[in-house]
Formats: sequence, C-alpha cells, structure tokens
Amino acid sequence: MRWDRFFDDLEDQLASEWEAERAALDTEAERLRLSQVVLRDRLSVLASRERTTSTPAFEMSDGSTLHAEVSGVGADWVALEPTQPRAGVVLAPLDGIATVMAPHVDVLRSARPIAERSALRDRVTFGFVLRDLVRRRVGVGVTLAASGRQLAGTIDRAGADHFDLALHDSGQPRRAADVTGYRLVSFAAVSWIRLEPDAPLL
Repeated sequence: MRWDRFFDDLEDQLASEWEAERAALDTEAERLRLSQVVLRDRLSVLASRERTTSTPAFEMSDGSTLHAEVSGVGADWVALEPTQPRAGVVLAPLDGIATVMAPHVDVLRSARPIAERSALRDRVTFGFVLRDLVRRRVGVGVTLAASGRQLAGTIDRAGADHFDLALHDSGQPRRAADVTGYRLVSFAAVSWIRLEPDAPLL
C-alpha cells in the first residue's frame, strides 16, 4: 500500500515538474515572440479593433496629441482618422509617433500574434503615398517634428527621403500666383501631415 502511494506521489511530482517546465518554455517562447513585435504590427491590430471603447490618442513627435482611429498602416507610416468632424485624414511616419494611449483591452489585443499581413501594404512606403498626393494635387498641412511649426500648401514632388512643398493658404487650390514660397522638407522632419477634408486616401 505504501509503495503504491509512493509511486503515485512520484508521478504527481514528475507531472508537476513537467507542467512547470512546459509553462516556463511557453513563457520564454512568448517573451521571444514579443521581442520581435514592431509598432507597425500593433497599429495594424488597432486598425481592426471594435470601436466600442474610447478612441486611442497619439502623442506626436511635435508634442501635439491626436485622438484618432487607425484607418491604415503601410511599410513605414500610418493613416489616422481624427475624431474631430471634418478634420481630414492624417498621415504620419511611424517615427512621428511618440506614444499611443489606448484602452487596456486594445493594448493587450495588439500584442497578440497577428494574421498574415498583405505583402502589398508592406511595400507601400511614406514616399509612395506622398507621390500619390502629388498626382492628385491634394492640399496638405505639414507639422514639423522639432518645432511643431505648420506649413500649408501642395506637394509638388516627392523624392526618396524628402518632398517639395509649394506654400499657399490652407483650403485654396495651388495657383502659381498664390504660391508664397517653396520648401524642401525631409521625411525625417515630419511629425504628421493632414490632408484637406474630403480628400480620399489612395
């Protein structure tokens, strides 16, 4: 009888040790997975969240805060829909985002493994989106990261790491007579770009 109890206890102990070892391995595997998660992945999950909780808030590199929903994520940028009416879509390079404030449930959900990503979206860069704005002659407001200064105008050309901005009054079409100056703007200097209201994105 005592030997039966001894072997039962031994089996229980081995099973317990095995469970503890498996839990430790699972925890280590999860730590390794999380160490490879990038902000873009988490923003992609926020783009598909149920909008039943409070709206996320994005603290931008210029110090401003935008309350907005994620509407799209590209290779190195995010599209945000601000909660203010007729605010216009915001495009921000990922480097333009300092922090994201979101409900705890969305923070936890965004850390989970994501579904297969679209290879096309992974190739659509910030420069590609700006070149589309050049083609469509969309008026924009550009907020600079370092100073928070805002520039209004139309993007004339977009290169690999910068764009040409023709300055004119916000809400006005780009006419040569109304252009007050030109700026070459580095992508790295941009905190965010607001499109004129009702301008479609891509």
